[in-house]
Amino acid sequence: MQINSKEERPKTYGLVVLTCVAAALILYLVFFAKEVHPIAACTVAIVYFSILMVSFVLAFFRQIRFNLYSYNTIFYVGFALFSLSLVMTFAMVMRWLLSEPELFGADYILWILSDSAKNYMFVSFPFVLLFSGGLCVSNISLIRHEGRRFVNFVGIFLSVLMLGGAIFLYAVDYYATGSQMEVMIHDLLTNIYASVYLYFECMLIGTIVAGVIAARYEPETDKDFLIILGCGIRKDGTPTPILKSRIDRALSFYRKQKAETGKELVFVTSGGQGPREVTTESSSMKRYLLEQGIPETQIIEEDKSTSTFENMKYSKAKIFEVDPEAKIAFSTSNYHVFRSGTLSRKAKMRSVGMGAPTKWYFWPNAAVREFAGLVANHKGKQALILGGIIVVYLILTILSYR
Repeated sequence: MQINSKEERPKTYGLVVLTCVAAALILYLVFFAKEVHPIAACTVAIVYFSILMVSFVLAFFRQIRFNLYSYNTIFYVGFALFSLSLVMTFAMVMRWLLSEPELFGADYILWILSDSAKNYMFVSFPFVLLFSGGLCVSNISLIRHEGRRFVNFVGIFLSVLMLGGAIFLYAVDYYATGSQMEVMIHDLLTNIYASVYLYFECMLIGTIVAGVIAARYEPETDKDFLIILGCGIRKDGTPTPILKSRIDRALSFYRKQKAETGKELVFVTSGGQGPREVTTESSSMKRYLLEQGIPETQIIEEDKSTSTFENMKYSKAKIFEVDPEAKIAFSTSNYHVFRSGTLSRKAKMRSVGMGAPTKWYFWPNAAVREFAGLVANHKGKQALILGGIIVVYLILTILSYR
């Protein structure tokens, strides 16, 4: 797999047209073509969601060849799975219709669509249960090894939120009484709730998949510069185990490239000085590299950054002073590769990452924090997509009551 190639970015604008056509056809079959059997509307739904699922899968593979570090990547993965669930749902309905033709009317298709977010929550509950349980176990181990800091409880909070959210919906949606208007309002509220849950569940799944692929990717051995992202140092100024792991991963790639191609590269140690640190992270990394036999002429210090975005931005400035056309890689912890790549693109620098190993109990909690960071970094796009999904479910719920 070639990542960061100059292939064309995948375009999915055609899916908007397809969605409009499918929606118009289903509405026509439900409201105007009363003599048409519901099998026709069910067939349209199966064909549409099958095309949608395949399109998302193909777009995902094109996207990672163009740019793995993209918000679109996680969207394609998450909603390909959701589309698959709808294909399976309508296939089941089709089986019922073929065996008992008079069982449902065409309007039942709208009920299935309006309830699809809730149904997905129930279908995916085993995954949520397993994921939350594994996250809790890893967090308990993390707290035992790393202490009771707030950030070490993030995974547990997410587990409770995911499980509690699914159980809450089941309890609220189990039985609704009252007038048709009261029941419709109940369904509107639960469908909005389920659509928000659906969106973030799909994004979480997509982030996990994209994060694993990014962490396991091995860059080509043709790099000119290798940025090592800082992450804190010890009180005596030496690298912490996590930072040492990042440096060792960079050294491993450096030696591999030199052995395979004979090409040298320049290290960029990137990290400023924290309020409780005796020196800059950059200086600490440089000393470690020198101890490993790397010549000082092959090390550039970037010692002003205080965040991953600044790591990328300031390192880019240092590199471009030497060679604006340089081939660049970066080394960071495995859980941090994907988001670092997105921030590299935000800094308008094309680079590929490599993931340094971390202890098993550290990775899940850190990955959750990375997911939260991705959500925070794409507020505008998230609001647009989530808002569109909510509107769709509002319309479907109202139409289903006609």
